[in-house]
Amino acid sequence: MDIETLKQEIRKLSSAAVKAKMDLHDLTEELPLGWETIPELSKIAFEVYRELADKKAALKQLENASS
Repeated sequence: MDIETLKQEIRKLSSAAVKAKMDLHDLTEELPLGWETIPELSKIAFEVYRELADKKAALKQLENASS
């Protein structure tokens, strides 16, 4: 995978991470309504942020290898 492709993926994941964060924020403001969605929304946020961290680490490795 090249650096530009990875940067594009990171931008998409960053947008998804912001959405997941806002979904969790909205949920907390509406509690106790919607409490049933806590596990699902938390899992989504966790996965997005984990993937984002992995991609950022991969980008750093690629950038270090190319310099």
